[in-house]
Amino acid sequence: MGAGYAALLYSAKAPWSRPLNYALAALRFVVVSFLCFLLLSPFVKTTTTTTEAPTIVLAVDNSQSVGLFTPPAVLRQATEGLQQLATALRGQGFRVETQVLPPSPARDVRPDSVRFQAPATDLDGLLTNVREGYDGRNLAGVVLVSDGLVNQGRSPVYSEFNFPIYSVAVGDTVPKRDLSVPTLNYNRVAFSGNRFPIEAEIGYEGFGGGTATVQLRENGRALQTKQVNLPPNQRRQKTTFLLTAPAPGKRRYEVAVQPQTGEFTTLNNTRNAYVEVVKGKLKVLLAGAAPHPDIKALRGAILQNDNFDLTVYLPGIAPLKAQDYDVAILHQLPTRTGEGADVLAQVRSRRIPTLFIVGAQSDLNAYNNLGTGLTIAPRGQQTDEVTPVLNAAFARFSFEEDALRRFAAYPPAPVPFGEYRLGGGAEVALYQQVGRLKTQKPLLVFGGTPEQRRATLLTDGGWQWRLQEAADHADRPEAYDRLITRTLQLLTANANKKRLDVYPTQDAFTTADEITFGAETYNAIFERIYGQKIELTLTDEQQRTRNYSFTNSEDSAPLRLGTLPGGVYRYVARATLGGQNQQDRGELLVQEQQLESLTARADHNLLYQLARRSGSRLYYPQQFAQLTQDIQKANYKPVIYSQESIKDLINLKWLFFLLLALVTAEWAARKYSGSI
Repeated sequence: MGAGYAALLYSAKAPWSRPLNYALAALRFVVVSFLCFLLLSPFVKTTTTTTEAPTIVLAVDNSQSVGLFTPPAVLRQATEGLQQLATALRGQGFRVETQVLPPSPARDVRPDSVRFQAPATDLDGLLTNVREGYDGRNLAGVVLVSDGLVNQGRSPVYSEFNFPIYSVAVGDTVPKRDLSVPTLNYNRVAFSGNRFPIEAEIGYEGFGGGTATVQLRENGRALQTKQVNLPPNQRRQKTTFLLTAPAPGKRRYEVAVQPQTGEFTTLNNTRNAYVEVVKGKLKVLLAGAAPHPDIKALRGAILQNDNFDLTVYLPGIAPLKAQDYDVAILHQLPTRTGEGADVLAQVRSRRIPTLFIVGAQSDLNAYNNLGTGLTIAPRGQQTDEVTPVLNAAFARFSFEEDALRRFAAYPPAPVPFGEYRLGGGAEVALYQQVGRLKTQKPLLVFGGTPEQRRATLLTDGGWQWRLQEAADHADRPEAYDRLITRTLQLLTANANKKRLDVYPTQDAFTTADEITFGAETYNAIFERIYGQKIELTLTDEQQRTRNYSFTNSEDSAPLRLGTLPGGVYRYVARATLGGQNQQDRGELLVQEQQLESLTARADHNLLYQLARRSGSRLYYPQQFAQLTQDIQKANYKPVIYSQESIKDLINLKWLFFLLLALVTAEWAARKYSGSI
């Protein structure tokens, strides 16, 4: 076709020379021929090869125990040996990367610049991160430098790793003369005026047959002192202190063993107990329209918390006792058939904070008149099957990451299908997820007024969630139980009229947690307002103060204070709202973790087992030269990856411009020579 087209076009007599005529014919031949060729859909197949060098990961246990109990000379030898190993392996064509315990630094660290400051040791988590992060890559092996002491997560010997582990043992396995307080057993909540125990376990090595002086202190003042006998054929002994709970508030008690001559370290001689003293149990009324498995699930969740005194009521079985309840749960009340009118009347008259559970028997028209902050316009008897999903902007209480994973595994539960309208001041804690679609329809809503707080859970199928979670997590439905108890606590907390409400976002923090505060501000008619400047003062147990200033915003972003030392802090928040000075007070509990100082004796047997199971062996810091040779002898090879790609020739952009250039050249030559 190209030749015929060129011959037909350029066979006639032309006003230009014969050589130019042949050239123009050739251009037209090439363009038309190639266009016809493209109609056959030709393609280009390319093969790309990449070479990945074998990778050695230096997994360094940078926990405090390594720095505390490894002799300085040995630790220096280990870090310098790691750097020399990395240099030697890179010279042999290896790729060498360093991993440390979380929180990992954003930048890559040199092995000889690692700071041993991690507050806990999770070797299984460290090795699992390596396994997942290098999945599908040319991972030759892992050099693990550790003392073998694990105090968080499970032991790594129970996990399977598909790469060699070259264990390098640091620390000291020689038994030390030492006294310690490994554990304290006590109830986290005590009621004012009641007696409660604190049981201390005293660990001892090298002091068998003697006695130890153990003190219980508060704010440096000794409350009780005991002499504890240390039997020679044991390593641990228990003693119990009995206390009378003082006035309500958060308390920190310290159990301390007096140091003795020849003791290796005194870092593990103390341990803290954190007890919240409350005025009395919160009285909870759980009233249902009829027997229902959801009522049993709610009852089970509430009874897990010692701070609640539960009364269950079903209409027609027994009369409702007239008493002052702190909070009520109304399951499918009000109903279409009118049961439970006495319960509703008592809740209204006494202004009891209430959690409404909406179900198939609920009278939604009557519910809409209760001022809960939510209005439901159902579409007949239709329902949606939903699972809970977190509203990220909700900050009244927090959900743990583990709880969010458990929520995702819940079976769908029925909710009324229709339109939902939120009133002023109402907040959504959980949204509905239908299948994989996350909607903006509420599932758990907090509303009402400051005089009578209300919450609504729009399903009576929560019992399925508790059963599923118990089946999946060894009969421990913690996420569901916490959701219910925290909802009740929020309904009963700060129920008075406060225009400034500042609160910690968790019941308790640890020294490794970032401390966060939430804040709410209201105008004179208790409408939420934003952009208010708030001054916050924290006072610790030594009366030292820390001052912060922040502005609350509509996205409910919390105030982040970073980490704090362990202890009980009092806080005072101040703001000027509408020209009036407002103030709020409270307490903050930060629990001190002493995991790394509890055990001074290294566990090299764990490191030996890890290395042996992976086909390697155990090394010591003075054997890094041998370790380098063994890795080189293993003869790890680079991996060559090839990838084929097929692309239609017509999609190559440069061909378009080439054809355009040829056509343009032909047109320009004809134009220049006196023809078109």
